[in-house]
Amino acid sequence: MIMTQSETTTTELIKGPAGLLEIKRYASEGLPQQAWGIVCHPHPLFGGSMHNKVVTTIVKAFQQLGVNTITFNFRGVGRSEGVFDQGRGELEDLFAVIDWMQQQQTGLALWLGGFSFGGYIVAKAATQIPVTKLLLVAPPVVNFAMDTLPPILCPFVLAQGERDEVVSAEKVYAWCDAQNPRPEILRFPDAGHFFHGQLVELRQGIVGALGVTEPRP
Repeated sequence: MIMTQSETTTTELIKGPAGLLEIKRYASEGLPQQAWGIVCHPHPLFGGSMHNKVVTTIVKAFQQLGVNTITFNFRGVGRSEGVFDQGRGELEDLFAVIDWMQQQQTGLALWLGGFSFGGYIVAKAATQIPVTKLLLVAPPVVNFAMDTLPPILCPFVLAQGERDEVVSAEKVYAWCDAQNPRPEILRFPDAGHFFHGQLVELRQGIVGALGVTEPRP
């Protein structure tokens, strides 16, 4: 079932590789695009869930751009079954959600977004499957082996707070410099890891970056 514009959100359980996965679907608010977005949450062992405020900010940006969007809880979080699997099983969870979404409606473009640990998961996914647009927010470039990932070839945007107390902004920028092609970087000088007091600016920055339809020079 695909949501109509009159619907706001739908929460349900779907089959995942380690049991049921809890997902939440959001209807787009802007001019509809032929795309679905999926957003991944931060580290499950440190309170990360699909209800995280940065995750919901990414969802709002996708909605504003006309993209129907799914968030979900990784295994072991909320009503999702299973236990944390160091990123391996969580990537499988994401692929299960993608497969489920594509069964609902085929032929649509895929946008992926992820915050912190979720950024690592979607970046890894983007090296394995076709992705139309990719968004990373404060990805854990040191905590997980992001420097060993194959090249990310799809257009992608990276948002980083320069007062991040969890992920070193300097190391994130160094990782960006090593990418070919290099991502578009959104810098937030006054933002910490969770973008407290900066969520509106984060949403506006994402909309401005991902809303560009023509290739950047």
